[in-house]
Amino acid sequence: MGDIPANTRPLDGPAPKLAMPKGATDCHIHVYLDGHAPRPGGPPIAELATPADYAVVQRRLGLERVVITQSNAYQFDNGATIAGLKAMGSEVARGVVVVGPDTSEAELADFDALGVRGARIMNLPGGAVGVGGIPNVEARIRPFGWHLMVQFDGREIEHHRAALEAIETDYIIDHTGKFLEPVAADDTRVDTLLRLIDRGNAWFKVAGLYETSRAGAPDFADVAGIARRVIAHAPERVIWGSNWPHVGVARENYPDDAVLLDNLADLADEATRRRILVDNPATLYGFPEPV
Repeated sequence: MGDIPANTRPLDGPAPKLAMPKGATDCHIHVYLDGHAPRPGGPPIAELATPADYAVVQRRLGLERVVITQSNAYQFDNGATIAGLKAMGSEVARGVVVVGPDTSEAELADFDALGVRGARIMNLPGGAVGVGGIPNVEARIRPFGWHLMVQFDGREIEHHRAALEAIETDYIIDHTGKFLEPVAADDTRVDTLLRLIDRGNAWFKVAGLYETSRAGAPDFADVAGIARRVIAHAPERVIWGSNWPHVGVARENYPDDAVLLDNLADLADEATRRRILVDNPATLYGFPEPV
């Protein structure tokens, strides 16, 4: 098994109350695999989190499709993400990698063939490529039609606005805007977020509410207010992710994945939930129509 312990996080449990539509998609998970060590500059890896582990969670939640996001722990080494993508298969899985100066065109083409559809921009501590790297990364991925997945402290959105407005490809504003101190849904910085979405190439991912909420489980009401406003404004631009395996969360605060999914019932009606879980991910990630 190597130096990293096997997963001890809870995987199974009661199913969510919401019934999932065919093709429901988790647009944000990470994998941590045996034989793939953390890289300098990133956080340590406490436990493994394998495709087999996630399969238990996926069955419990009634989800069918998934997007593996490169972990900060691996920095520019996409090996674990690609191994996870191969294990899950391109029929049901897509990937988001880190694109660095040493990532070759041949690698990008290989990644694309395996189902990679995005490049990660992480402007918080431990991230491999920050907002300043967007122009170079965007130029590299544009020929493949990939998007950018951009995470930053939402409180600084005005500081990053010019860089975001300069993006020509599709991009995701990650983790519910990641306001490290929650703001009110009518805050002017949320207004800015909506204006960016209205430009036509920005998407919004509802994920990680538990990471920044001060109100806490099960509703995460402070952060949920931001998500609710964005969904009401632009339901055609919203996706959802579990953020499994919830790294860095103390075990006593470990979120219940079924509760995280059921939170969508308070944010959107059934037709809108289908857009968020099925239709929008299919558009962004190129999944086929569910059968």
